[in-house]
Amino acid sequence: MDDTRELISALKRAGLSDHAIRAAWPSWWDDDAAASKSGKAELRFALARKLGLSPKSLLGERVEFVWKNDARFKNLAAVDADELAALASFGVSVGRLLVRATPPGQSIEGIPAEQLRAAILRGRQVVDLLSLLTTCWGLGIPVIFLRVFPLNAKSMRAMVIGVEGRHAVLLGRESQYPAPLAFTLAHELGHAALGHAQGGNALVDVADPDFDGGDPEEEEADRYGLELLTGSPKPAITTNTQSYGARSLAEAAILAGPSRGIEPGTLALCLGYIQKNWAAANAALRHIYDEPRTIWNDINRLASSQLQWDELSDESSTFLKNVMFGVDA
Repeated sequence: MDDTRELISALKRAGLSDHAIRAAWPSWWDDDAAASKSGKAELRFALARKLGLSPKSLLGERVEFVWKNDARFKNLAAVDADELAALASFGVSVGRLLVRATPPGQSIEGIPAEQLRAAILRGRQVVDLLSLLTTCWGLGIPVIFLRVFPLNAKSMRAMVIGVEGRHAVLLGRESQYPAPLAFTLAHELGHAALGHAQGGNALVDVADPDFDGGDPEEEEADRYGLELLTGSPKPAITTNTQSYGARSLAEAAILAGPSRGIEPGTLALCLGYIQKNWAAANAALRHIYDEPRTIWNDINRLASSQLQWDELSDESSTFLKNVMFGVDA
């Protein structure tokens, strides 16, 4: 048991959270396994597979992340190198499992936002979170919300992972309303479509976008996402949000949005994006939607219904379900 405690301590020192360690811990581990050299070795291999670690390094109780150099980080805040390595390897490991359990579809790389939007609008009035999610699954792009996060503090808005010409998207910033997550997902699809996450790499949006510019890829993904959601990479919206209260802004968005193929919550956020007045836009969401929802649960229930769980081992399936729906405290 001392060996087990030392291993857990090593994983924590490497930056991994309690929840991530519990999510990856195999269900077969018991006192008999702990007393066996082969059991201890298999424990380390099991953790390595799920958390993106080097099995050889775990045998010496020194944690080394396999995919620590395979991610690029955007809008990076104060996150140290160990945390970045944990975030990258955990995300790539989860993304690879998701792709393995998702039937392939048409690659999104090279598909213009205008074309993708037109395809969605053939069956819907607006491009919203649900239509984006169903489109992703139709293209063979799995999308989940991380209920178990690799770090003790959530330091990621979203991540897109490239796996052998395919993509997976991990969402990490919670919202009680669908529009903010639709905005994030459209941005990540922009990264995928524009080839920003190729060759087995991951692209991590750590914090909220820096709308002052300076990162060409972020600007390109923003334009793609806005065109996908609204029909224009630079929506021509002239309303001054300063002259609106939250309720009147919501009413204006509900009135004007659907006729333009824009979901009202998205239209309110576009006003916040363009005029850098997020307070007014976010306040309007409370009046646009009937009530707050556990959006993460909607996303992951859809994912659970789409994933081909029999493509994964029981151990990998349990890990992925823990990541999607949480582990007991």
